[in-house]
Amino acid sequence: MSENLGLYIHIPFCGKKCPYCGFYSVPYRKDAVRLYCSELENKIRLCGKRFSSRVADTIYIGGGTPSIIGDRALIGILESIYDSFSCCDPEVTIEVNPSSGSMLDFAALRRSGVNRVSIGMQSAVESELKLLQRRHTREDVKRLVYNVKDAGIDNVSIDLMCCIPNQSLETLGESIEFCCSLDVSHISSYMLSIEEGTAFYGIKDSLKLANEDEEKQMYLYMCRQLEKHGYAQYEISNFAKKGYESKNNLKYWNCDDYLGIGPSAHSLIDKKRFYFGESLDDFYSGKILFEPDGGSPEEYSMLRLRLTEGLRGDLYRERFGTEIPSEYISRALKLEKHGLVKVDGERIRLTPNGFLLSNAVTARILWD
Repeated sequence: MSENLGLYIHIPFCGKKCPYCGFYSVPYRKDAVRLYCSELENKIRLCGKRFSSRVADTIYIGGGTPSIIGDRALIGILESIYDSFSCCDPEVTIEVNPSSGSMLDFAALRRSGVNRVSIGMQSAVESELKLLQRRHTREDVKRLVYNVKDAGIDNVSIDLMCCIPNQSLETLGESIEFCCSLDVSHISSYMLSIEEGTAFYGIKDSLKLANEDEEKQMYLYMCRQLEKHGYAQYEISNFAKKGYESKNNLKYWNCDDYLGIGPSAHSLIDKKRFYFGESLDDFYSGKILFEPDGGSPEEYSMLRLRLTEGLRGDLYRERFGTEIPSEYISRALKLEKHGLVKVDGERIRLTPNGFLLSNAVTARILWD
């Protein structure tokens, strides 16, 4: 395993909580942002001292809504990272909301090392944006993409949501065509999940949600359309042009080491999992909570099966010094007959139909 390290920085502030969002966030206030950024930079310096032997090769600033705090604050955070960690030509990603992205100086961000921007679009259809309570329009997204590219940042990702209430194949196709027309390098397209604690959860019975057959139809349609436009699927919900796969996200799916800084931010270092407490007070006080150890053969196998590349025997041997368990192969071969899995010698990978049932299929392979 590499001694490199991925850094995740959590910005918890939002102008308004989206009804489907289950991530930790707090309302935006200027005074709260100043206090948070000051403490965040202190924590970054402390972590840099603790992990001084590690080299950061990915930096991801997510949220929340990172773009809402402005480019000066973002640049200050990046400078504190560069001062505290050894960095090796890192992939530097900032999440941007179209409604606040217009305020950012992307040329300045590029000079400070930002080379990848992830845009939270969700849909290009006005009625769907309204239902999701998004504050932007498709024209806002188009202007934002052009501004980012004009600043010299050519690695642009767009978030696209599938199975929005009332969504049809036609409207999903409209959003897909819009994304592709912008010639972005990466598309993260995921199915809406109604999570407990969100506003949508409280009204879920009144929402017109896709049934199982409709979800399958939309997901497979999305995969076909993105593939047709040159976006190769490399993970259940992620599609990219060649060479533009997210290096940050691949760390999670490969069980590589990463360090999260911010309230609710999780880390995996030397097989130890831990995270900051899920409130600003917990973060300010330095409260750290620990989880069961990570990076086990089972967890690695489970996460690798999220990738279209699948679970590979050579990489498994390199990491654990043993072959993929024979029972994984035999169970996968049974599922191959149902079109859910492909077994190529010593490699197991899920098909698009398998991805639709990924939790159940993975459980059958690893633990049945």
